[in-house]
Amino acid sequence: MTGILVGAALTGLRPVMTHQRLDFVLYAMDQLVNHAAKRCYASGGRQSVPLTVRAVIGRGWGQGPQHSQSLQAFFMHVPGLKVVMPATAYDAKGLLLASIFDPNPVVFIEHRSCYAHTGEVPQEYYTVALGKAAVPRSGEDVTLVATSYMVSEALRAAEALAREGIRVEVIDLRTIKPWDEGCVLESVKKTGRLVIADTGWKMAGVSAEIAACVVEAAFSWLKAPILRVALPDVPTPTGAVLEKAYYPGPEDLVAAVRRVFGEETASGKSSDPLSVSQDLSTQTFRGPF
Repeated sequence: MTGILVGAALTGLRPVMTHQRLDFVLYAMDQLVNHAAKRCYASGGRQSVPLTVRAVIGRGWGQGPQHSQSLQAFFMHVPGLKVVMPATAYDAKGLLLASIFDPNPVVFIEHRSCYAHTGEVPQEYYTVALGKAAVPRSGEDVTLVATSYMVSEALRAAEALAREGIRVEVIDLRTIKPWDEGCVLESVKKTGRLVIADTGWKMAGVSAEIAACVVEAAFSWLKAPILRVALPDVPTPTGAVLEKAYYPGPEDLVAAVRRVFGEETASGKSSDPLSVSQDLSTQTFRGPF
C-alpha cells in the first residue's frame, strides 16, 4: 500500500496513509527510504513525492515492545524525509495540512497520550509551517526543548519549577526534520542551560542530535552540561507497573533542571522532593489505538 501511494504521489495526487502504529512502518522502509525519500534528488528535482504517512507512537496500556515504540529518530536520519511531531490539537491540524501540501514525503507522528488533549481548533483552513518551533512558555534560567507528548510534561515541570523561582523556557519543536535550530540557539544564548526531553530512546536519538548541534554552535554560551531526558536503552516493556518505571515524566524533567543548577545529590537525584500535584505520576491516558 505504501508503494501504491508513492506511485499515486508521482502522478500528481497528494495521498495520506495511516499506519496505526509506527512499528508497522518498518515493513514499508524500502518504499519510504529508498523510493519516496530519494525520488526528488534522483530525478534532479523534476519529480516530487507529496506523500504523508501518519503513524502512532508511545505508551499504551501494556502494548509492549512491538506496538509502543517511538522510532522517530529512524526517519530523522533519512535525507529527503520530513518528520512532524505535533503536541497540541491546533498544531495537529495545521501541521497535517502543511504536510499534505508539502512537495516532500512527510512522516507525521502522533503520540497516543496526546489524543487525550483538547484545545481550540479553527474550522477554517490554516497551516502551521514545518520547521518552525513554538515557545509556549518563556523563561530566563533554563531552556527545556521537548517533542510531542513531552511538551505537556515539560510545561507541567516548568510550572512546578516556577514555584521554586526557576524560570524555564519551554520550546515545542513541532517538527524534528527539519528542526528549528535557530530558535533553540537563541534560547540557549539567553539562558545558558539546556535540557532536552524526547519520547524516544536516548541512544542516537533526537535528543542526541539536538545536543550535538548546540555544542557545535554554542558551546561557549553554556553555563552547565546539557542534560537529556529520554527512554533507557532497553525495549519497551509490557504492563502498567513496568511502563511507569520506564517512561520519564515531569518529575524527571524537574530533577534534570535542578541538576543543571548544581542541585544534585550523590545518587543523581535532587534532595528536594518534587512539589507538584500527585496526579502527575498517577494520571492515565487512553487513545483510540
